[in-house]
Amino acid sequence: MDALEQKQEEVNAAGAQVRALKAQNADADAIAAAIAELKRLKVDLEKDLNALKEAGNAEAKAKEEFRAKLGQLLEGRLFYIPSFKIYGGVAGLYDYGPPGCAVKSNVQQFWRQHFVLEESMLEVECPAVTPEPVLRASGHVEKFTDLMVNDVVTKDCFRADHLLEEVVEELLRDPMLKADRRRELEDLQACIDELNVEQMSAALKDTNTKAPVTGNDLSEPYPFNLMFPTQIGPSGAVKGFLRPETAQGIFVNFRDLLYYNGGKLPFAAAQIGQSFRNEIAPRAGLLRVREFTQAEIEHFVHPEHKEHPRFAEVADTVLSLFSQDAQLGEVKKPFPMTVGEAVSKGIIANETLGYFIARCHLFLVQIGIDTNRLRFRQHLKHEMAHYAADCWDAEIQCSYGWIECVGLADRSAFDLKAHSDKSKVDLVAYERFDKPIEETVVEITPNKKVLGKAFKKDAKPVTDALLALSEADAFALQDACAANGSAPLQTENGEQQIAADMFTVEKVTKTVNGRNYTPSVIEPSFGIGRIMYCMFEHAFYIRPDDEQKTVLRLTPVVAPIKTTIFPLVNDDKLNAIAAEMNKMLTTNGISAKLDATAISVGKRYARTDELGVPFAVTVDHRSVTENTVTVRERDSCGQVRVPIPEVPGLLGRLCKMTVDWETATAGFEKQATAADE
Repeated sequence: MDALEQKQEEVNAAGAQVRALKAQNADADAIAAAIAELKRLKVDLEKDLNALKEAGNAEAKAKEEFRAKLGQLLEGRLFYIPSFKIYGGVAGLYDYGPPGCAVKSNVQQFWRQHFVLEESMLEVECPAVTPEPVLRASGHVEKFTDLMVNDVVTKDCFRADHLLEEVVEELLRDPMLKADRRRELEDLQACIDELNVEQMSAALKDTNTKAPVTGNDLSEPYPFNLMFPTQIGPSGAVKGFLRPETAQGIFVNFRDLLYYNGGKLPFAAAQIGQSFRNEIAPRAGLLRVREFTQAEIEHFVHPEHKEHPRFAEVADTVLSLFSQDAQLGEVKKPFPMTVGEAVSKGIIANETLGYFIARCHLFLVQIGIDTNRLRFRQHLKHEMAHYAADCWDAEIQCSYGWIECVGLADRSAFDLKAHSDKSKVDLVAYERFDKPIEETVVEITPNKKVLGKAFKKDAKPVTDALLALSEADAFALQDACAANGSAPLQTENGEQQIAADMFTVEKVTKTVNGRNYTPSVIEPSFGIGRIMYCMFEHAFYIRPDDEQKTVLRLTPVVAPIKTTIFPLVNDDKLNAIAAEMNKMLTTNGISAKLDATAISVGKRYARTDELGVPFAVTVDHRSVTENTVTVRERDSCGQVRVPIPEVPGLLGRLCKMTVDWETATAGFEKQATAADE
C-alpha cells in the first residue's frame, strides 16, 4: 500500500510539473518530456492497481470456490441440509443429517466433559417457551433488537449493520484511500455492531450505502425485536416468547441451585439447549440462523473475590489477544500473551474471567480449531454494557472473516438484581464473617396495626414499599411526615399518603455475623453451530495428489465415526473377522462402521475420509493366519499391522487423544500405503 501511495504522489508531482511548465511557457521539448514522464508514471500506477484488483478478485473467487466445494461435501454427505427442502426451504433453518448429528453430539459431549464434569458444574434443562415477565426483566423485550432498513422502492428488509459492513470493507479495499479516511473507516468498522439509530443513520449516509442489487436509497434505520412471540395456553392470556438465549433459565433458578449446592459460592450452572432469533437476513449457512444450539455457563462468584483456585493451571496458556488498545491503535493486530500476564497487567479484568477464557481456548483447540485462526477480542468501551466489568469474544477466522463464536463476560450482578426487582424474590447469597462486627444499620418498622386500619387490603403493598426504601429515602419520608403530617409513598398499587404514626425510622447498632449479597456472574456462552462450521472449514482440505479426494481432518474427539472396518474382499472368513472386530470395538465404546461393499479399499478410504473418519481397520488374508489387521490413519495415510486383541486399546488411546499416531504405533510393523493410491 505504501508503494502505491508513493507512486500516486509521483503522478501528482509529475502532473504539477507539466502544469507549471505550461504556465511558464517553457520550451516545447521540455513540456513534451514532462508529459511523456507523466504518462509513463500513470501507466506504471495503473498496472499496479490492476494487479492489486486482480489479486483481490482472485482471492474472492478462491474463497467462493472453497465454500462451494465444502458446501457440496457437507450437504452431499448429509452433515446438514436446508430444512423443508422439498417445499423450497426457509432461510435460516437447517436439518442435521446422520454425520452432522454425530459431530454435534460429540462436540456437546466433549463440552460437557471439559466444563460440566471437570469443573463440577450444575447442569439444568429449562423450557424454550419463556413467559414475557422473565424476558422483560432481563431487558430482552425492550432491547433485544437489530437495526433494520428498507429499500425505499421495493420495501425489502435488510440488516443495517450487514450492509454497512460490506460497504466499509469495499471502501477499505481501495489502495488509494487517504490515510486519515482509512483510519476513520477502520474505527467505524470496529464499532459497527454497537451503533445506535442516529449513529447508524449517519454512517450509512457517510458511506453512501444503498440497497443491494437495486441500488435504491434506504430508509432510516429502526429497531426490530428478534424474538419469536407466542401464546401460552388456549386463551392466549399468558404472553410468551421462544427464548433468545438459554441463560435466563439459570438465573431464575439461582436460589434453588444455591440451596442444592449447600449455600456455597462460587459455583457454576450450565445448560445446553435451543435458542431462537428471528434474524432479519439469515446468511452464511450455520453462522447466522433462526434456531440454534447454545451452551452457556453462569459462574456465580462473590463480587469482591474473583480469584480462581485453579487459575495457576492455565496461567501459562498463550492466547491471541485483541485488546481495546490493540483495536484502537495504529496497527490493529492481536498479540500473543499468557493469560497470567494479561490478568496481572489488568488487560483481562480478573482471574475467574481469565480462567474461563483460557479453558475456552483449550476446548476450541482440542476440537480442531486452528490456533493461528483463533483470537480473543475485547469489547470496546462503547460496546460493553454499563453493568459489565469486562467482555471478550472468541473469534474464529473462516472464509467469511472473523466470526464471534463464544462470548465471555463479567456481567457483575446485573442479571440477579434485575430478576430480584421484578419477581420480588431475593436472589442473594449469605456471607459469614470470620469475626462478628459491630454495624450501625437503619431499621424501618411499619406500624402494622395502623396500616391495616388505614389501608385494609392495600396494607401489604404499603408495608413492602416502606421496607424497600433506601436509608436516605426513609429519613426523607419521615421528615416530610413530621413537617406536613403525611407524605406520598409510591407502591405497586399506586401512590398512597403515609402518616407519621404509620412507621418509624431509626439507626441501631447491631452485632453482625454476616450479610446477604448479590453474586456477580461470569458468563461463557458458546454458539455450537458457529463453532462447528468454522471447525469444518479448518478441517477441510484436498489431497495434493488427487483433486477429487476431499478430506475432513476432524479430530478423533468430534469425528462422527471413529473407525471403519473393511474386509479386503468379499470372503466369508474375512467378513466373519470384520464382524467380530466391529462388535469388539463398539463394545469398548468406539463407534465403528463395517463396510463390506465390493469396491476397492482405496475408494472406501476416500469415501470415509470425506466423513472425517480418522482411522480404518482392514481385514485381509493375513488376518486369518496371523490374527492381525491393518490400522490406517487418515491424514498421514500411515498404516501399521496390529494384533486383533490390541486394536481396541490402540484406537481407544488415539480417540481420546492422549497419544499421537507416531507414538502410539511405534512398536508395530509399518505397512505400505498402496491401498490409498
